[in-house]
Amino acid sequence: MIFFGADPYPTYAQMQSVGRVHREDAFLGGAWMLTHYDDVALALRDPRLSARRTGGWLNDIHKHARSELAPLQRIFSRALLFLDAPDHSRLRQALAPAFRPAALQKLSEFVRGQVNAALNALPLHAPFDFMEVIAQPIPAAVIAHLMGLQEVDPEELMQCSQDLADFIGNPSPDLALALKAQRSVANLATVFEREIKQRRRRSTLSGDWVGLMMQAQSTGGIQSTSELLAQCVMLLFAGHETTRHLLGNGMHAVLSQPGAWKQLQSSPELLGSALREMLRYNSPVQFTGRRVAQTHTLHGHVLERGDLVIAFIGAANRDPTIYTDPHRFAMDRRQAPHLSFGAGVHACIGAALTYLEAQAIWTVLLDRWSQPSLAGHQTSANNILYHGWQTLPLQLECKLEIA
Repeated sequence: MIFFGADPYPTYAQMQSVGRVHREDAFLGGAWMLTHYDDVALALRDPRLSARRTGGWLNDIHKHARSELAPLQRIFSRALLFLDAPDHSRLRQALAPAFRPAALQKLSEFVRGQVNAALNALPLHAPFDFMEVIAQPIPAAVIAHLMGLQEVDPEELMQCSQDLADFIGNPSPDLALALKAQRSVANLATVFEREIKQRRRRSTLSGDWVGLMMQAQSTGGIQSTSELLAQCVMLLFAGHETTRHLLGNGMHAVLSQPGAWKQLQSSPELLGSALREMLRYNSPVQFTGRRVAQTHTLHGHVLERGDLVIAFIGAANRDPTIYTDPHRFAMDRRQAPHLSFGAGVHACIGAALTYLEAQAIWTVLLDRWSQPSLAGHQTSANNILYHGWQTLPLQLECKLEIA
């Protein structure tokens, strides 16, 4: 089986050098692998490939435990990420109001407040774990705020998110790992179910995400409470997991390049392109899957209906035929757009939110910190799908005054 490890990029480069399409029978029960930018971009948009893939994926891994994993399958099979038109189009339209600029206009202030509070609590002159202090809890607090969950422990949300990431990001998870993810998904669903019931008893609908989705259910955009719960669970998970790795990967990249921190401080207008480069250079989501809905030929290989296709976003983002010196982190890069948020009808619905959140966080950090540096050993998240750091120890040259 192909080994990706904590640094998958040498493997991607080797795959790109020997062909356009690879077959790996030991990966997720057997899959076609795409690593070139043009092929990945096509796969993300190709109507011959289906996003409705969860049933086959779970069944391939745990044929003997289909009934035990039925609750997990029910959530996955109803989530926006794993649907095709017309259900995908209907749900995306129902969720769109939550991501409009007007709905997010006050978020930057909330994010900055969360970051400043976290920084004010840091001990002076002591190393600290960036993932523990900023990258994990801030996105969890933000997504809970957007959802309108006022009485939920962010630690619980982070642990549930971690359990689900450990399962989804394992190419051959055992039954124990699958059941652990299922319990966490059930816990999240219970949180939202309780919240929805309380709001219905009070006959109140707010402008937060849960309220907007409840309104969508009342008008038919969301067709059942089960479908509503599936969107709530997966939005909370996706909103936290992607952002935390963008923050961690970005911080590691900037601090690994001499002078980059000072460059961002002296040229704040560079931050937008720097964030895009962080996503290209080390994508939080390394690949996505599709099922072949219509048999066709790609670069001489016949992709049969039902086959699994894996589009390696992380590899495409470092394709040497598209990017000059692709393994160099260049904050002023002006080349092809990265594919870290997908493309086509399945492009990430929360991309603008992720940029807004990351921009607000980095703005505070650049203002408050003189010059951080990497300190001690960094621990990889050890996940082939969600790529990033489990721990990222930092040392501050000095801590700027309390905000």
